[in-house]
Amino acid sequence: MAISAKDVKALREKTQAGMMDCKKALVECDGDMEAAVDFLRTKGLAASGKKAGRIAAEGTICAYVGEDKSTGALFELNCETDFVGKNPAFQSLASDLTKLIESSDVENVDGLMSSELNGVKVEQVITEQVAKIGEKITPRRFVKYSVDSGYVHTYIHAGGSIGVMVELGVADTSCVSNDVFVDFYQDIAMHIAAAAPAYLKRDEVPSEEIDKEVAIYKDQMREQGKKEEMLEKIALGKVNKYYGEICLLEQPFVKETKTKINQLVKDVSTKLGTDVSINRFKRFVLGEGIEKKVEDFAEEVAKMQ
Repeated sequence: MAISAKDVKALREKTQAGMMDCKKALVECDGDMEAAVDFLRTKGLAASGKKAGRIAAEGTICAYVGEDKSTGALFELNCETDFVGKNPAFQSLASDLTKLIESSDVENVDGLMSSELNGVKVEQVITEQVAKIGEKITPRRFVKYSVDSGYVHTYIHAGGSIGVMVELGVADTSCVSNDVFVDFYQDIAMHIAAAAPAYLKRDEVPSEEIDKEVAIYKDQMREQGKKEEMLEKIALGKVNKYYGEICLLEQPFVKETKTKINQLVKDVSTKLGTDVSINRFKRFVLGEGIEKKVEDFAEEVAKMQ
């Protein structure tokens, strides 16, 4: 019998199995959707239908830098529980996918899912892991850096809970192995992990964000009874402090709070005798922005009876 693309899509959404496997299952089961679900589960190619609706907010953040340090990737792979997030098979999958992202031309998660890992579609690899591990697995996001002249460094904190990738510039590339430069890029990555800057420098901050802050500061001052003619000056002072909180180059260095990051960059440049810069960075926090479901353990056990 003829199998419609609509039915294949519906079965894929139910089972998370690959498109070709879904089509084959429907052909084998004469178009019977429920029988096709059972067929795929029997073959180990689909998770229980319940898994598709579960929240995957645990997992790991993984990073990989190319051999010449000019390319790198930062990747978040989610699962449902912290226990599975620490599973060696899950960790290995995250590592393999990060290396694939770094070495390929994939630009987004959809592209990653349709690419191949060791000759097998990533979509299929993940489906098989879902069947083995028993939890929903979701590639959530990634970022890639590729630079013509620069240095890419990554840092993973607390077993994959926070990941950082930073691109640094150094005019004299012979300095990249110098202990001063090595300490510098390691310190910068750890600082970003700890201090959570949102921007590199103040001209990257959207004007709407600053306008909003100014309006809030003025309202606060009015509430305190400050004179209207003083509000602008006070608000601008508070905005400068705000820049120091959200812009990496203006933040106090976490290891030496009397020194700001922009001064640290100047100090390192002087020590090395060549210009050093921080060009860009990305910071991921595991599960940020995902609403985690909290269930009562006793209730969960009761559901299993």
